[in-house]
Formats: sequence, C-alpha cells, structure tokens
Amino acid sequence: QVQLVESGGGLVQAGGSLRLSCAASGSIFSISAMGWYRQSPGKQRDLVASIISGVTTKYADSVKGRFTISRDNARNTVYLQMNSLKPEDTALYYCNVDVQDGQFSWKNYWGKGTQVTVSS
Repeated sequence: QVQLVESGGGLVQAGGSLRLSCAASGSIFSISAMGWYRQSPGKQRDLVASIISGVTTKYADSVKGRFTISRDNARNTVYLQMNSLKPEDTALYYCNVDVQDGQFSWKNYWGKGTQVTVSS
C-alpha cells in the first residue's frame, strides 16, 4: 500500500510564495506521474499541474508563469513552487500519483490535502 503526505501549505499574503511537497511511501516499484489538484468549497477539483515520467509538465492556464512543478525521483517526492500568489489561489491542494507497486500493479493514490490561503 502507498501513502502520500503533503506539506507546505499555510497562510500567505497576496504576492507571496509557498512551496508544497508531497512524499510517496510504501510499496513502490515506480512512479509514472505525479500532480497537484486544488478544490475550493462548492467547486470541483481541478488539475493545477502535473509531471509525467519526470520530464513532461503541464499547468492550468490560471497558474502558468507563476507555479512550477518538479520531482525528486530519489525521494519519491513532488513539489509545487507557487509564486505571486493571488487570493483566487486559495484552496485545498491535493497530491495525486500513479504508482506501480511491488506486485507490478498500477494504482492511483490521493493525499489528504494541504490548505493554502492567500489574503489581500
């Protein structure tokens, strides 16, 4: 079984920065994709950024130029560097991974989420 632990969320003023981390642990043979999603009360959960095979990245239009996703393969950790934060970035941020476990089965996992709040 695989578990994800997110960290780095918090309260920050508009224009500030935060760096989110998500560490995967457990029975992991390989990871093909990792990503960050966010959700605000009463709204759907949307993709913020993802990284596939450790090299290919994509971003939501609303965060392009401000957020950067990266991965440390040796630590099974994905990061989301968030700069020039805006109040509309306020949400619960979730980590998501596609993992091949020790029995070579591909599975998808979600973290519990970390809160990001941006004030004016």
